[in-house]
Amino acid sequence: MADKETTRFVHLTVELVVEVHDNTALSGAALERIAEDAENGPGVLGEDRTHAGTPAGEDPAEALAYLVDPLDLVAGVPGVELVQAGWSCERIDYDPDALEWDLDEEDGPVNGTETTP
Repeated sequence: MADKETTRFVHLTVELVVEVHDNTALSGAALERIAEDAENGPGVLGEDRTHAGTPAGEDPAEALAYLVDPLDLVAGVPGVELVQAGWSCERIDYDPDALEWDLDEEDGPVNGTETTP
């Protein structure tokens, strides 16, 4: 499966930094989604609902993690099916001028070839 011509799987990496302007609105949206999921069947039910609701109501990172769905990134893309996804959110110290946050820098090879500046 290592052959570029035969593999069907693509590892898509997305890194986002968001600025939260309204913690109350974000937490409220997450708690509303948790309540909807509990009412509509598959999703967070029963005791799990309480465990998800508490952090989402108190921590903007937890609320955002509950609201973001990787399926939304590929839904509607022709010929693509989401096979596996994982994501997390955490509070960070962000300095847009720091080199560590320069998202334009390439971390490695693109399309199997090394890029040079």
